[in-house]
Amino acid sequence: MSLGSARASRAVFGALAEHTGAQWLQRFVTAKQMRKVNINEVKEQAWQSPGGKYAVSFKGISEALGRDPSSLDLSGRHPFDLEWNRVPPGKQNFPYHAHSAQWELYLVISGQGRVRHKDGTTDVVAGDAFIFGPDEPHQLINSGQEDLTYYVVADNPIGESAYYPDSAKWKVNRSSAADRVVVKGQETDYFDGEE
Repeated sequence: MSLGSARASRAVFGALAEHTGAQWLQRFVTAKQMRKVNINEVKEQAWQSPGGKYAVSFKGISEALGRDPSSLDLSGRHPFDLEWNRVPPGKQNFPYHAHSAQWELYLVISGQGRVRHKDGTTDVVAGDAFIFGPDEPHQLINSGQEDLTYYVVADNPIGESAYYPDSAKWKVNRSSAADRVVVKGQETDYFDGEE
């Protein structure tokens, strides 16, 4: 099959999938095409805590490549997520936390910082890579005079929750990371209120 006829076939099947709403056919058509983005064209989104102690900007690279974070289907959700992050000088990315099921792999691109973890803190600079598994609390702090930038790859498992050791809170995702509840309470027996 020539390149031209392959493109024509994809165009016909793509139009058919769009017209009929056949999602399986649309996935088949798009799966044959390589997805590519340039990070310079991905929109940077800033986040900051109400008091300004925590601040990070990020670029959702996986979402720019078509990841649907609300999908329960791995072909739409992707088995991992890639983000570019930038923490301003003197700021922390997020409160100290541990994930219940998620793994995170970090690669520092520029700047310098400190990583807080269960054994203390470790200085990091451009070129350093490190990883945290489930139940391993962590936090990144920009200890330099310029932005701390890094990539983070996470597997984003469905049903993820996080624990915040400094404040004894839990973040529980209901249906997605955007639909969450944060709770703080007394420890109780498993059967409390059940029998």
